[in-house]
Amino acid sequence: MPDALPSVDEVIEALRPVEDPELHRSIVELDMVRSVEVAPDGSVAVLVALTIAGCPLRSEIDRRVTAAVLELPGASAVTLEFTVMTDEERATLRQKLHGDPAATAGTQAAHGHAEGRAIPFADPSSRTRVLLIASGKGGVGKSSLTANIAVALAERGRSVAVVDADVWGFSIPRMLGVDRPPVVIDQMLLPPEVHGVRCISMGFFAEEDTPVIWRGPMLHKALEQFLTDVFWDDPDYLVVDLPPGTGDVSISLAGYLPRAEVYVVTTPQPAAQRVAQRAAFMARKVNLAVKGVIENMSWFTGDDGKRYDIFGSGGGEDLATRLGVPLLGAVPLTTELREGSDTGNPVMVADPDGEAASAIRSIAERIDTELVPSRRHHPELKLI
Repeated sequence: MPDALPSVDEVIEALRPVEDPELHRSIVELDMVRSVEVAPDGSVAVLVALTIAGCPLRSEIDRRVTAAVLELPGASAVTLEFTVMTDEERATLRQKLHGDPAATAGTQAAHGHAEGRAIPFADPSSRTRVLLIASGKGGVGKSSLTANIAVALAERGRSVAVVDADVWGFSIPRMLGVDRPPVVIDQMLLPPEVHGVRCISMGFFAEEDTPVIWRGPMLHKALEQFLTDVFWDDPDYLVVDLPPGTGDVSISLAGYLPRAEVYVVTTPQPAAQRVAQRAAFMARKVNLAVKGVIENMSWFTGDDGKRYDIFGSGGGEDLATRLGVPLLGAVPLTTELREGSDTGNPVMVADPDGEAASAIRSIAERIDTELVPSRRHHPELKLI
């Protein structure tokens, strides 16, 4: 006996677990499912409203909807058609997801963009751990480690976002292999996601070969918008790639993100270690917690199987001792790590069993398990 035809309500319930791949919300709850029709032969026609015309993940929505409906007994085929939300519907969606800026205006005068929205990660009730990856000088592989630590945390089942705050030397999109810009919904930015990591960067707003020539106020404003205008959706981790040194960007982020944890990247040689120390001292001067040191380019393993200390040795351990924090790990200099950063194929993905990936995975595990802040925030407890 053939299966009975699915009802419209059954189709809608089957679609409820289907999430928009960018918003990570049910397409039913987002009111994206506009109509469902079931024909006598069991074929099901579904009309879905996309957030914007030319939605870059339209084919993924098609795949997810089709697979969900065909799981229903009696469903013989799926016809999926698309329409596009109106400006008013997008405004309603943005308010539903991102809140009403007017409601928070004045609640945190020092933060938030022109509409008055507060920075969510500064709120004591935020569950997001903010990791600032810092270095005293450029050329130590800080951005490569940022990208790969983010991927390693995502591999551990964490939701991870990355802010490329190195506004002059932006490189995170290239290193992660991001191939599309953010989607804009009523002035709310949806960050692109790859390898389980969402990211925002000045690289999406400036040409690759165009220098960013900005003074402090413009940098301050850009960072503010990265934190407020992007729909981050309360990730487990916000990993921030700081520019080298102790300039305006680092100082601004210290004010925006007072609960952030600082991780200092150095190479083994004493000169790099002493410069990295300045970044740690700056963090402490602005009341940020320095949680650990990561040594990069620690050695190179030759074809003969021997380790060569190209940049010397001991710098990371010495810096950690000076700062009174743990040395979280030492990452070797490998061709795979360098190539992956250049081609957008992070070593955590390209060579997951290699020595560089193994070292980075261990660092991410220590951050995720050993260095969890002991303080717990309980927004439900209030003094009257």
